[in-house]
Amino acid sequence: MNLTWRMTGLTLLAAFSLSGCGSNDFSDLQQFMDDVRARPAGKIEALPRFEPYEAFTYSAASLRSPFQPPIKIDLSQRQKGSQDIKPDENRVKQFLEGFNIESFQMVGTISNAEGMQALISGAGSVHRVRIGDYLGRNHGRVTGIEENRVDVVEIVPDGEGGWLERPRTLSLAERG
Repeated sequence: MNLTWRMTGLTLLAAFSLSGCGSNDFSDLQQFMDDVRARPAGKIEALPRFEPYEAFTYSAASLRSPFQPPIKIDLSQRQKGSQDIKPDENRVKQFLEGFNIESFQMVGTISNAEGMQALISGAGSVHRVRIGDYLGRNHGRVTGIEENRVDVVEIVPDGEGGWLERPRTLSLAERG
């Protein structure tokens, strides 16, 4: 019975202490809200203007690594150009001559009654080339086609008024 009296006492004590929470007097809260509304509206600063991110393209990949020693070039052994070799400026340019030869990649070959043709990827699609066709900006002419490579001879200026023939090879791209 002693436990019952204690529980009753605790219940009455809790009821009396919570009876003070039932007040409906919000005048102080209403006064605070009226004060806040009466204040002048503040100005919000405009967001700072950020420049859009520009991606960096590393364009020196084909140059010598700065961590390798420079190669010494003996200018006395330099190949001199010839006045006999020169590009034919009067011929009609082919479509693939408008692009750098570095942008092309051999992707296959086709053989038919006309002979072997190489499939060259570049300039937005795949193109067929045969021996005698031109490609690249340096008057490159296809001189040979094999199963895994295309041989091209470019005619480039030697810097002293002559022209040099420079052989290039487009190898078959390996599938990875």
